[in-house]
Amino acid sequence: MDERPETELISIPATPRVSTPEILTPSGQRSPRPATKPSSATWTPTSFISPRFLSPIGTPMKRVLVNMKGYLEEVGHLTKLNPQDAWLPITESRNGNAHYAAFHNLNAGVGFQALVLPVAFAFLGWSWGILSLTIAYCWQLYTLWILVQLHEAVPGKRYNRYVELAQAAFGERLGVWLALFPTVYLSAGTATALILIGGETMKLFFQIVCGPLCTSNPLTTVEWYLVFTSLCIVLSQLPNLNSIAGLSLIGAVTAITYSTMVWVLSVSQTRPATISYEPLSMPTTSGSLFAVLNALGIIAFAFRGHNLVLEIQSTMPSTFKHPAHVPMWRGAKISYFFIALCIFPISIGGFWAYGNLMPSGGMLAALYAFHIHDIPRGLLATAFLLVVFSCLSSFQIYSMPAFDSFEAGYTSRTNKPCSIWVRSGFRVFFGFVSFFIGVALPFLSSLAGLLGGLTLPVTFAYPCFMWVLIKKPAKYSFNWYFHWGLGWLGVAFSLAFSIGGIWSMVTNGLKLKFFKPPN
Repeated sequence: MDERPETELISIPATPRVSTPEILTPSGQRSPRPATKPSSATWTPTSFISPRFLSPIGTPMKRVLVNMKGYLEEVGHLTKLNPQDAWLPITESRNGNAHYAAFHNLNAGVGFQALVLPVAFAFLGWSWGILSLTIAYCWQLYTLWILVQLHEAVPGKRYNRYVELAQAAFGERLGVWLALFPTVYLSAGTATALILIGGETMKLFFQIVCGPLCTSNPLTTVEWYLVFTSLCIVLSQLPNLNSIAGLSLIGAVTAITYSTMVWVLSVSQTRPATISYEPLSMPTTSGSLFAVLNALGIIAFAFRGHNLVLEIQSTMPSTFKHPAHVPMWRGAKISYFFIALCIFPISIGGFWAYGNLMPSGGMLAALYAFHIHDIPRGLLATAFLLVVFSCLSSFQIYSMPAFDSFEAGYTSRTNKPCSIWVRSGFRVFFGFVSFFIGVALPFLSSLAGLLGGLTLPVTFAYPCFMWVLIKKPAKYSFNWYFHWGLGWLGVAFSLAFSIGGIWSMVTNGLKLKFFKPPN
């Protein structure tokens, strides 16, 4: 009998590790995988393939099992992919990471809405203002964690968009009815509001820089809206959500900078002589109640951005060994740490500096009204310019779901990806539609209370319901009661804040503006 080494009798080539198909993008880019060691205490389906288990087994079988273990840990679970996702801007590239998640969440979470938080404090006072802001921050951080966990709650399925998760939880038709309007408004409505705010801020920046040397025939406000819209359309030609990570970083840095500058400049100046910290009251009890509800709606509107959480997470690769929720939650924690460093100082510092004299337009209006001659013109112009940069960056991330919807409709009908001209045409169309809506409804950006009430379920209520319907905790357990109660409380707040916002809109005759400089 021919005696040959055992390794020659059976020669089994090593099975190469195969990446999950999700991260194969048109550009061929892959996400760098961190070299982390799994915890020994964590059980996985391949944990039984250990050195102790393999020790009595012969070399060929050992090699097969080791290769199988590496393959299973790399591939994880097989995900059913929709080929159309490779053509759409949200899911076209899956090479995102924790840094990208932090940039996108910061860009979406800090913005113009933070500048009107001191207006809410003028109606709530110190105690209720700080308490309401703290509760809202903790509540939305918890629902953010819920959305991150539900992204891959069902094995083999990734919910890449908020509406997809709502359909999985509430049913195909009811999910669309419940989630489509608030998410569409948060995307398209916020893009329109950003055009109004960006155009007005560009106009003020030009006036501050130019000063008395300005021509006698400057651009009108509508013309500044058009200039800002044109800049947004040029930047919107970037193809997908991952490609705007650099813009999100710029938006995050500028938002943090101008938020800090605004409250530091306000606190460093002399406070108005007639300042008071007593909450503003209305002539009637019902009027005071509605004013408080509108103020709480303003606080709720400050925490928009949950409609983008699943979209941001869908840009990351996900395997059994490296699930997407780990880098997503890491990036979200970093971003919301900086968001807290922005919204709490600007709310407390702004109310301390102006009290109940705070104009309805927020911090920029207060700076311009009270300290236009006290603050160096260069510093004031820098703050306004940073707001413009932040609005340009925020427009891109809030418009991406709308671009995705346009292209999804096109690709589903033609069964082919959008050409560069079709994609560009969709984005030009969306930009100018937002511009015309802004011109027709110039008061849109002032309705923070109403909009906060209408869109509140996306952030505070729906995630709690979806957790119960998808995770299915034990009926009548604490977990079951907690999430149902938190969700219905969010719905009740949504109705109340919407009523308060409508009251504020009617009593002010739709004449409020986000920023209106004094004559």
